Amino acid sequence: MKSRDNPVMVRAAVVIASAVVITACGAPADDVATDDGGTDTAQEMPHGYVEGAEETAEAQSRLIVADEETGAVRVVDLITEETVDVGRVDGVHGILGDGRFGYLAGDDSVHVVDSGSWMVDHGDHVHYYRAEARAVGPITGSEPTNVSSDQVVAAVSFADGTAELLDRARLDEGTIDRHEPISRESHPAAAVAYREHLLVSAAEPGAGSADGVEVRGRDGALVSRIEEPCPDLLGQATTRRGVVFGCADGALLVTEDGDVFEGEKIPYPGEVPADERAVEFHHRPLSTTLVSAAGDEGVWVLDITEREWRLLPTGPVVAVNAVGEGAPVLTLTDDGVLHALDAVTGEETARSALLPAESAAGEPAPVIQVDTTRAYVNDPPAGEIHEIDYGDDLRLARTFAVDGRADHMVETGR
Repeated sequence: MKSRDNPVMVRAAVVIASAVVITACGAPADDVATDDGGTDTAQEMPHGYVEGAEETAEAQSRLIVADEETGAVRVVDLITEETVDVGRVDGVHGILGDGRFGYLAGDDSVHVVDSGSWMVDHGDHVHYYRAEARAVGPITGSEPTNVSSDQVVAAVSFADGTAELLDRARLDEGTIDRHEPISRESHPAAAVAYREHLLVSAAEPGAGSADGVEVRGRDGALVSRIEEPCPDLLGQATTRRGVVFGCADGALLVTEDGDVFEGEKIPYPGEVPADERAVEFHHRPLSTTLVSAAGDEGVWVLDITEREWRLLPTGPVVAVNAVGEGAPVLTLTDDGVLHALDAVTGEETARSALLPAESAAGEPAPVIQVDTTRAYVNDPPAGEIHEIDYGDDLRLARTFAVDGRADHMVETGR
């Protein structure tokens, strides 16, 4: 790891993915022990064992980065500072992530990439893993709107109302195994894996947008419908306190207790024009402080713990993300300046001239990804990713450079 006293440029070595398998700590799965009676009994695997992966003591964060011009897809390891080339996606124009896998929107399909970095959250403790990064394969469909997964199913939603359901265990093995998809009325769909179920957007025939949320089994079968409506549903986020859906009149928080799912509306503080409502939530994974651009007015902060919306009057922003409760909101403006704002008062606490204005204001726009200690901001035309210590006045800790452009980016391993 390079010194954090001064910003450094890291030209990460490109490593072509090989067939090497990294083995987890503990005995291999096929090791056996013989008891006194001569019968073979499988040696008990240690808690947290995952075949083909190495368990680690800390997060193994990586970035999946895509180049629109060439279609090249790379995985940047933030621990080793190496970059792995995992192939190309023709016409790549977007990326979504579920914490381990990247889902890259191409010309006529979505390509799945395994970053080889993930965590398993057991509530009272967390397991971190690392393995080889690799391309998994394509699934038919265009314009993905959301991805969400648990240990059993990965749900990929599309703008035509369809949600493809993938077998997560097979995906972990590097194979795409599709279950029967959920097909609904055409609308920007959302299917969120939550508490061994799927929370799925629901639309009336011909409406063109969802107005509520259904609870379905992992097989897609309908279980119930949340009574509280959510008109013109757009945007969703999973937090430790439940799943949030963006509605025309605020946010719908869905929670579960004893297999009973309920919805609670968190209304906007007043009338909000359509072009100023929150339609895309950003936050540190599982945290309860969410942010969204509020059109040209500024940034919405949604505090799930307090059930409260706050509008920070920043003016238009290019990108925004929230670190979490008691920590700053990060915004990037079209002049290339990164800002740290108090999430309650909106007061600016730090700023950094990070990107050239032409990069910040260009297309595709940069994004801000955050984890528990750092933020990452891409400079698309320069092919660079800047690592920011948001706890130290937005200090530039490292800069990673990839060959080509860094148009689309998502962080994994969190």
